Amino acid sequence: MKDVLIYDTTLRDGCQAEDISFTLQDKLRITEKLIELGIDYVEGGYPGSNPRDADFFRQVKKLKLKKTKIAAFGTTRRPSSKPSQDLNLKVLLDADTPVITLVGKSWDLHVRDDLRISKKANLEIITDSVAYMKSRVDEVIFDAEHFFDGYRSNPEYAIECLRAAQEGGADWIVLCDTNGGRLPSDIRAAITALAGEITTPLGIHCHNDGELAVANTMAAVEMGVRQVQGTINGFGERCGNLNLCSLIPNLQLKMGKKCIDPEQLKRVREVSHYFYELANIQPNKHQPYVGDSAFAHKGGLHVSGILKNRETYEHIDPELVGNRQRVLVSDLAGRSNIVYKAEEYGIELKNDDHAVQEILSRIKDLESQGYEFEAAEASFELLIQEALGRRKKNFRLVGFRVIDEKRKENEPPISEATIMVEVDGVLEHAAAMGNGPVNALDMALRKALTKFYPSLKEVELLDYKVRVLSSGEGTAASVRVLIESGDKKEQWGTVGVSHNVIEASWQAVVDSIDYKLYKDAKEARSKGAERQGVKAEVSGA
Repeated sequence: MKDVLIYDTTLRDGCQAEDISFTLQDKLRITEKLIELGIDYVEGGYPGSNPRDADFFRQVKKLKLKKTKIAAFGTTRRPSSKPSQDLNLKVLLDADTPVITLVGKSWDLHVRDDLRISKKANLEIITDSVAYMKSRVDEVIFDAEHFFDGYRSNPEYAIECLRAAQEGGADWIVLCDTNGGRLPSDIRAAITALAGEITTPLGIHCHNDGELAVANTMAAVEMGVRQVQGTINGFGERCGNLNLCSLIPNLQLKMGKKCIDPEQLKRVREVSHYFYELANIQPNKHQPYVGDSAFAHKGGLHVSGILKNRETYEHIDPELVGNRQRVLVSDLAGRSNIVYKAEEYGIELKNDDHAVQEILSRIKDLESQGYEFEAAEASFELLIQEALGRRKKNFRLVGFRVIDEKRKENEPPISEATIMVEVDGVLEHAAAMGNGPVNALDMALRKALTKFYPSLKEVELLDYKVRVLSSGEGTAASVRVLIESGDKKEQWGTVGVSHNVIEASWQAVVDSIDYKLYKDAKEARSKGAERQGVKAEVSGA
């Protein structure tokens, strides 16, 4: 049996976030991911708000829901209508879900200034709306909107609103911090006051305007609340909702409260990044538990510690949530960082090796010039190979020229690059057009080298970033160029720095090509060793 039930409202509250809009297919794919994650309730939205949400409730019936329940969300009846005549309630029933969530007012300020009815009339609306729906569906959840603000303003009335939902037969009463402004002490005080007053099981729904949604929810769970409502990645209106990607690990790993199975917990990072992808938003690398930086170590002291025992600088095993430990290389690095990264690349180094000190000195010198290797690990791996005397020079540049030409004011400029290289004494000349000078140079270089290295046809320039390093110098400032490249198997990052953006780009492009050829040679050696091993086994037999 689960200790805490998880209610996901990404498809409703999450969609109210700025810059987020999911298609119908997105919403169905999200639902499937939530089912796989073991989420207990998935709120599909308000079926009367738009045709897409109405269609969602028709289409979601085709999914294999397992133990996940689909909930439709809407408001209590209008003050001017009876439940049986209320269009909002009718639309909810038409959604044909096993669970209906009704939101109602529990702050007297809203009753007075928004609904503009008497407090008694609001209580009647809550009771008969809940009772009407409970007689027609399996489960009714009452969301007490602004409950904690209402309790702070008028505790007696806020509790009366909960009693009204209880009298109507609500299966759950969810306490909402709708404005996201309350503190954990406010949450505890309000829930303590409900003892002996409310016997219906309680839930909590927190927004994150004070950066306290997780803390407030955990305080509520400590007080006995058994349902929590939130969204994946904390998507939501204004500053967002409770972040389930933080809460679930906290409840399960820190408080010992079972929410989902351990194997499902290992998928939290995967689900988090999947939702970012569908929302077309760059993942927050600093997000707790699931972010790329959540278990990344940069300082030499930290890396030295985790090499001895990961618990020295990690609060959990990253694999429990599907993440991994990472060590970064920068001017803050120590010998331990270099040894750790070399091991990742299959290179055995020891702290007292001369090459380690040489690599460390080189990194500190380069980063003082503006180089950055955290997002350019391919350049760093090549730097290690160079320090060990193993980096192969695949070609020699004889020269290149890049021309940008704009012929008409209303037409885009034309970029053309010509290049001459030498490979094993053979000169090769090539030219290429591109949508910019760097693209043209990249294409010309690969065109010249493909004759000698056919695998370069697989390489694509996937991303290109330029950062000005010394803004006070204006157009004379140094720039750092980060390039992300990829082939059919993987992606890699390289870096270049110069006062000239073309030169900085050239450095990054050359590293990208060298890394591809180095990777191919490494793979060929590995396959050769495997073949030799098989031959040895056969001959031994």
